[in-house]
Amino acid sequence: MTGQAALLIAAFLLTVLICAKPLGKMLAYLIRDQALPGCRGIEKGLFSLCGIRRVGMTFRHYLLAIGLFNALGFGVLMAVLVFQQRLPLNPQHFPGLSWDLAFNTAISFVTNTNWQAYAGETTISYFSSMVGLTVQNFLSAATGMAVLFALIRGFIWHNTAYLGNAWRDLLRITLFILLPIALLMALFFISQGVIQTLQGYLPVTSLEGVTQTLPLGPVASLESIKLLGTNGGGFFNANSAHPFENPTALTNFVQMVLIFLIPAALCFAFGEVTNHSRHARALLWTMSLIFIFAVIAVMVAEVNGNPHFALAGGDSVMNWEGKESRFGLLASSLYTVVTTAASCGAVVAMHDSLTAMGGLVPLWLMQIGEVIFGGVGSGLYGMIINVMLAVFIAGLMIGRTPEYLGKKIGPSEMKMVALYILITPLLVLAGSAGALMTEAGRAAITNPGPHGFSEVLYALSSAANNNGSAFAGLSVNTPFWNLLLGIVMVLGRFLPFLPLLIIAGRMAQRPTQPSGSGTLPTQGGLFIGLLIGTIVLTGALTFIPSLALGPIAEQMQSIGSH
Repeated sequence: MTGQAALLIAAFLLTVLICAKPLGKMLAYLIRDQALPGCRGIEKGLFSLCGIRRVGMTFRHYLLAIGLFNALGFGVLMAVLVFQQRLPLNPQHFPGLSWDLAFNTAISFVTNTNWQAYAGETTISYFSSMVGLTVQNFLSAATGMAVLFALIRGFIWHNTAYLGNAWRDLLRITLFILLPIALLMALFFISQGVIQTLQGYLPVTSLEGVTQTLPLGPVASLESIKLLGTNGGGFFNANSAHPFENPTALTNFVQMVLIFLIPAALCFAFGEVTNHSRHARALLWTMSLIFIFAVIAVMVAEVNGNPHFALAGGDSVMNWEGKESRFGLLASSLYTVVTTAASCGAVVAMHDSLTAMGGLVPLWLMQIGEVIFGGVGSGLYGMIINVMLAVFIAGLMIGRTPEYLGKKIGPSEMKMVALYILITPLLVLAGSAGALMTEAGRAAITNPGPHGFSEVLYALSSAANNNGSAFAGLSVNTPFWNLLLGIVMVLGRFLPFLPLLIIAGRMAQRPTQPSGSGTLPTQGGLFIGLLIGTIVLTGALTFIPSLALGPIAEQMQSIGSH
């Protein structure tokens, strides 16, 4: 078992890094605000057709453009969901969604969360899936990458008030990066057995003579971008545990690679545009080491299982409950960590069925900001914030003004760093407290004690960090929960953009200075250790008390009663 686990983890990370490096070179062109090789003419025509001028934006204009773009997407998607019974491509004649469920779902897909309080195969029409949800999977992923581009430009450009043009960035990312890869992967998934059809649901009779209905639909086109864009929303309620979404062990492995592909590629692109490739490798080492630790922790917890189910001789029984038996316990555990380390809600194992310690790890990975590779764009800009904090701490130790990539970090920037770090914990903890203090919130809890608390904490952590996976066991399709989680999702997505773009705008106006004797080297083992310590301690100081009431208390109860 140990050898199989090591081989699986090594094969996965090696595949991700090999595939990510060439993609990183392509992304570097876009970060520099340059056309991809061979695409200049196409780009010029598209910009002209769309009325996009080559005009730079300050951080205020960039933030306004991103906000308007996503507000429009929310309005269109909510209208599609509410009125889907009047729209075409609805062979099952599904009615429109209730206002609260449409509100929650529209916000969920616009914010790259893809939290699903509904069963897809019994709720969403083909039109809503293709024109609404799939389109927003592209646009929400492009939004996160565009904000990251603006932040990186703040460090690589100097003596300017501009951060690029949001409309140019969004178009380039969508048409030249996301769309081609998603199309290619959709064809691959179809070749492996993922369905792609507009035919209505198919009634069949089983060998036992039982009549049932097989849900069909445009699954492969949604599947590819749900993974590539770290969105996670499945066509079916079972998500990637459904054989029509994830039919083979090969598709399961490729799905995990796709989730990490762009986050890893952005690290390579970051090293190229900053001319600090060793620093980019340090970030990748930091992410990889924490990721490996998390995978091992979940695998060990699930292999050891629940002590209540130990054999007569005292041997442990592996916890197979909620795992995808087609792929095995190790692959299911790996997928669990991949999807919560990245900002992706796709699942093959039901997280509510994990052991207490197995459930703690994905919960903690979300709570540290999903910076271990993380979502497309959001993972790296969250990691850059942690790097700035680590550099600031090191500067305090030696009594020097901190600097990063040749830019001095002043008190105003550190205030924005602190604001960014505090936004998500405030949403998670205040939202959890609000849910537990109200009758409408407590009514959704179906499991008593620490596990029920973990379900609430997981739901709010998933929403605030725009992950979208669920612990299950929580009946959240009610007006209270749809509104609460919708508000938390939108604030968790867009409030951090403000301090990020303020930092980018201020950094872009400063000159770049050469490194001096007091400059902290942002590569090597010492910096990696400092960065890991910063990430772990920040998460621990914020969430340890709440984790102690949930999975840690559940584990103590299990040990004590055994």
